[in-house]
Amino acid sequence: MSVHKKVKKVTTHVLQEMKANGEKISMLTAYDFSLARIVDDAGIDVILVGDSASNVMAGHETTLPITLDQMIYHASSVIRAIDRALVVVDLPFGSYQGNSRSALESAIRIMKESGAHSVKLEGGSEVIESISRILSAGIPVMGHLGLTPQSIYKFGTYTVRAKEEEEAQKLIEDAKLLEEKGCFAIVLEKIPAKLATRVAKEVSIPIIGIGAGSGVDGQVLVLHDMLGINNEFKPRFLRKYLNLYEEIKGAISSYISDVRAVDFPNDKEQY
Repeated sequence: MSVHKKVKKVTTHVLQEMKANGEKISMLTAYDFSLARIVDDAGIDVILVGDSASNVMAGHETTLPITLDQMIYHASSVIRAIDRALVVVDLPFGSYQGNSRSALESAIRIMKESGAHSVKLEGGSEVIESISRILSAGIPVMGHLGLTPQSIYKFGTYTVRAKEEEEAQKLIEDAKLLEEKGCFAIVLEKIPAKLATRVAKEVSIPIIGIGAGSGVDGQVLVLHDMLGINNEFKPRFLRKYLNLYEEIKGAISSYISDVRAVDFPNDKEQY
């Protein structure tokens, strides 16, 4: 029997077992109670309360404006909905860079105030002090390498990362460093598939890809993108499983028509 089918609760250890067993890990974002309940009920392995909430929930252009308090609010909403999935929460921009003590305080707040299971932060060697300090408090950490959206103004573009040899080499070294320090998994975003496959083979912890090809240990997408709620975002790596934008818009148009025509509520829908 496969690992993910026999477990009632996904843990970091379960993800490790899945990699060892050659079973792929499924991961999606969620930011609120109602959708998180559906995602968990469908059998997802990992739910990421992503700082992408800054974009899809709050309408910001980047992930930078979202605050630690807002991330805790979203994480708390998700935690109340789930029974099975492992919940990972993004540490937002400014809550861990450059100061390992504030990084630890941010991670502790997320764990205590939301009930989440782990945290995720972007970067390699440059944030290793923060990662080490959070891990020393017994808080599981997921890494994030490749395209790191919190650094968008440094990159200047959301294009594919690590195409050049030097950046690719640093990414491999960073992945090994994150493993060595004790991270339980790493997200690789928007890098060449060949490089991502190599990283997944060279480290023993699970590698979750987004725009990183099929040779990694699992995949993650933003829920609102794959459900087609968010219509503007159309990168090559995104597969839309629904077009909810049009379906919801159609349902609302029908409701408006029925209200205007005094067809809703009908005799059976009133007291």
